[in-house]
Amino acid sequence: MIRQFGPDTALLLIDVQKGVHVFDHWGGPTGRMNNPACQARLVSLLRAFRAAGRVVAFTRHDSLEPDSPLKLALETGEQLEGLETEPDDIVVRKDVNSAFLGTSLEIELRRAGIQRLVVAGYFTNFCVETSVRMAGNMGFDVYLAHDACATCNRIDLNGTDHDPDHLHDISVAVMHGEFCTALPTDRLTGLLSEPAPDLNRAQGNEAGSLKPEIRIA
Repeated sequence: MIRQFGPDTALLLIDVQKGVHVFDHWGGPTGRMNNPACQARLVSLLRAFRAAGRVVAFTRHDSLEPDSPLKLALETGEQLEGLETEPDDIVVRKDVNSAFLGTSLEIELRRAGIQRLVVAGYFTNFCVETSVRMAGNMGFDVYLAHDACATCNRIDLNGTDHDPDHLHDISVAVMHGEFCTALPTDRLTGLLSEPAPDLNRAQGNEAGSLKPEIRIA
């Protein structure tokens, strides 16, 4: 069973900025992103957590790279529509992949009494995965809204263009059962109002962690 998300649970949205949709920057001439429903699901998550009075946290990426669209001084550094921050939110600026490295995020979450995190955003295999890995290692009880994450294609050293759906799926498979429990948005918003007796936590590196082949949500 997964118990209900109480006041110790926060939503962490990673880099929900306009620049994630500059596909040619991230994926080259064939730049494209998976999961076209991602933004709508992120908005749904945010509204549900706000309605429940739960803590909401955002990372805002301010890249050091000169050609990156994720710079706060640029229009592409602005928040995506429907994912704007509010005065009471935890908002941290970062310039690396992790939400925790060089930011005040951990201490602000601890001060707010947060022990459980629901994570979503961009990009699945970069900043989301790095942040989930660190959160799991820091001892947070982490849940990934896998259908509220997305990534772009990636061209490797040999010129092979890797499809974003494949990259996303591999990243989720790596995280689930080791660093977090991956669940769809509707199940996570449902946990704001009641426990889920039919679901199991799947986070690893704990005394009660099951073997990988049976860590199923």
